[in-house]
Amino acid sequence: MQEENKKSNIKSITFGCRLNALEAEKIKNMLKPHIDCAIVVNTCAVTAEAERQSGQAVRKIARENPNAPIFVTGCAATRNSVLFSEIPNTMVVHNQNKLNIAAYIDAINTAKCNIVSPIIEKFHGTESKLSKQFVQIQNGCNHNCAYCITRALRGPSVSFDYNDILADVKSAVKSGFYEIVLTGIDIASYVKKDNDKVYLISDLCKRLLQDVPDIKRLRLSSVDPAVPDIDNVIDLILNDSRMMPHLHFSMQSGSDTILQSMGRRHNAKRVRDLVARGNGKITFSWDIICGFPGENEELFNETLDLVHETKPIKIHAFPFSPRPDTPAATMPHQVNRSISKDRVKIINDVANKNRADFMQAQIGKTLQVLVEENNVARCPHDIEVRIDGAPIPARTICNVYLEQVQGNYFIGKVVY
Repeated sequence: MQEENKKSNIKSITFGCRLNALEAEKIKNMLKPHIDCAIVVNTCAVTAEAERQSGQAVRKIARENPNAPIFVTGCAATRNSVLFSEIPNTMVVHNQNKLNIAAYIDAINTAKCNIVSPIIEKFHGTESKLSKQFVQIQNGCNHNCAYCITRALRGPSVSFDYNDILADVKSAVKSGFYEIVLTGIDIASYVKKDNDKVYLISDLCKRLLQDVPDIKRLRLSSVDPAVPDIDNVIDLILNDSRMMPHLHFSMQSGSDTILQSMGRRHNAKRVRDLVARGNGKITFSWDIICGFPGENEELFNETLDLVHETKPIKIHAFPFSPRPDTPAATMPHQVNRSISKDRVKIINDVANKNRADFMQAQIGKTLQVLVEENNVARCPHDIEVRIDGAPIPARTICNVYLEQVQGNYFIGKVVY
């Protein structure tokens, strides 16, 4: 344990979703008053590749830092704790205890490793320099998607108390973060009773915008399009300029047949209706799994047709990865991985064309941007903007006239 006022050296590295990165920061801050020196690895198990990378990283960190305690937490460590605990100097903290300081203190006090003078000798992680602040509002999931192991590793959905969320948002704004991103595992399912009233995700956004008027930009991370309250979220975006006009859908497929097989709760019509509700003023991005069991060429083309029709400007497409202990892992008609990878490229090419067309249509317009660093900013549609001219401080919000498109980013100049 460290003496009072002694500076600690806690490093972290994260795999997977933005929520994992946010939790890693919370863990670091939680450990600093109690532990002199440690490395925290927050792992991911959403795909076999993510789990492999997590294990590879922990083994490398342990080799390069034989005199540092290594805390391994997250979904991969929870799913396969025995594997990680066999790595020298490594202590596994399960997801359910990852934000419990007692779990880390108990782990280090009972560790089999003997670290007399802990020191981090080599670390390759990078500190976050984002100008936006992520705020967690929820954890876990209540759904049963056939391909997903997250529910088993994260537990059921838990929506955080409004006062706790409000305190995090106020703290972020006070620290100079004018864009707040609400995040969690399934934030669209946020539901909380307060003073005999039930608040959903759209209600939460309205309350935050009212109670923290200094919020300049409020953005949502990935949302489930099946949730009826997303209609109200879209209406709020259209009526309050502080709500960023971009939504990321956890789509997974555009084929009703595949969506049903996945255990998803939306269909293609629902997505068409949501896009239509946005009235051309909101852009969308998607997650897509290519090569889910049973996805033949005809069904893949249904997804492709929906991409052509609704024009999401970005797609995070990845090949299906069978996760142990999920129904999809043993479904018939598994798709060859090479075919899945080909489909990833095909669908990304279409999304990239959608993005290019959208960006070209913005040339000559003036958009409000948030500067990150080195005159690189983000517009409301979450597209990179590079600003010509004198250096602008990070976290500045300013208006930029869009002059041209170069690749995946805009080039513009500040309008005073």
